[in-house]
Amino acid sequence: MSSPTDKEEKKNRVEEFIANPRKAVWKLALPVMFGMAVQTIYSIVDMIFIGWLSGDAIAALSFNMPLVFFSIGITFGLGAGATSVIAQFLGAKNKRDADNTAEHALLIGLVLGVLIPIIGLIFKREIFSMLGASVEIQELAIQYFQIIALGFIFTILNVQFRSIMTGEGDTRTPIYFLASGTVLNLILDPILIFSAGLGIAGAAWATIISQFAVFLAFAYFFFIRRGTYLELKLSDFAYSGAIIGRILKIVIPASTAMVVMSMGGMFFNRIISTFGSDAVAALGVGGRLDSIFFLPTMALSSSMVTLAGMFYGAQRIDLVRKTLHYAISRGEVIALSLGLIFYFSAPHVFTIFTSEQPIIDMAVDYIRIIVFGFPFVTIGMISGRVFQGLDEGMPGLLLTSMRVVVISGGLASIFVYLLDFGLTSVWTAMVIASMLTSIIAYTWISRRLKQLEAAPV
Repeated sequence: MSSPTDKEEKKNRVEEFIANPRKAVWKLALPVMFGMAVQTIYSIVDMIFIGWLSGDAIAALSFNMPLVFFSIGITFGLGAGATSVIAQFLGAKNKRDADNTAEHALLIGLVLGVLIPIIGLIFKREIFSMLGASVEIQELAIQYFQIIALGFIFTILNVQFRSIMTGEGDTRTPIYFLASGTVLNLILDPILIFSAGLGIAGAAWATIISQFAVFLAFAYFFFIRRGTYLELKLSDFAYSGAIIGRILKIVIPASTAMVVMSMGGMFFNRIISTFGSDAVAALGVGGRLDSIFFLPTMALSSSMVTLAGMFYGAQRIDLVRKTLHYAISRGEVIALSLGLIFYFSAPHVFTIFTSEQPIIDMAVDYIRIIVFGFPFVTIGMISGRVFQGLDEGMPGLLLTSMRVVVISGGLASIFVYLLDFGLTSVWTAMVIASMLTSIIAYTWISRRLKQLEAAPV
């Protein structure tokens, strides 16, 4: 069990963050960055292993990505809601409601963890047909998806455990668990894919076995060791429509935004598939390198949900503004640096994933265009997460819909279907969308913070 000293340290975290918000950004962001780095390494190695199977296997995994993103989108939407509401309650020194919020988040996660896989399994073939997968690739894609769906309940509960701990200001402990699971996944991948001869199904089994192991670690930490400041006790659970409402106020827009992104991914896969399965595989390969950029960006933006929530609960909007500017400035330095590295190293890096030159060439084109959007994605993502910390989910949904559907999807359709432009026009549409929506996002959050400063919470 946790000692009183441990509890007191966690209890004083809000005041610690208020005293030094810049340090708080990195205290929250660095563990997340480390965990995501391990996850990205796994994702890259996983793609390398699957690439050794065949180009069709890469395409099958790429067709799964929108579905995985859809499921994870709902999961992280719920997690963002839990983190924000818990942080606000703790900022206002209301531990009892923070505990109850954590219990509600797990309950909702349990229900979604059962319903989402059932729906996906029922309509799996129709979904992959809609995405434009050929019959041969469909079979591989379904083989992978059916297994992943079985373990989704562990994935969603793991995210909720992590979100609860993030809400109380502890990003380090959950990252240890998640990183350990990723290492286990890396070990199991070659064993199940090649040694056991399971192919792409082996990659799926490695994933859900690892997720289950992480779930066991979280369950032990929360319910047996009692290692968190927040306390989850079934005997203390009290259903609260108000708490559900506050969580859903963020969850519904945030999850819908992720669903919009997932549907946008499906739509883009449909457009890209008109250029052949190699083009879809190129997006999958390019996306692995692209994902490295999202490590620091998502870590910084994740820290802003907790800090904005705590500072908002403590009625310190001035600190929300200062922390926002600090996070963006540091994020821009990282985005520009990685953009330059990726632009020049791409031709060499992609040979690690596949030996098929057409896929490599298209992946290089992708990354050399998409890097121009990195600085803008940073601004938009961090600004959007501050809205979540302020208990406002709708701006993120509107911005995502504008970026994915109106601008990016609209331009890509015009470029490909009306103007008969090539594949690179799809990547260009993505960059233009990121540029425009990031400007809107920053302007919007700046004005909202001015309003809150003029009329304190």
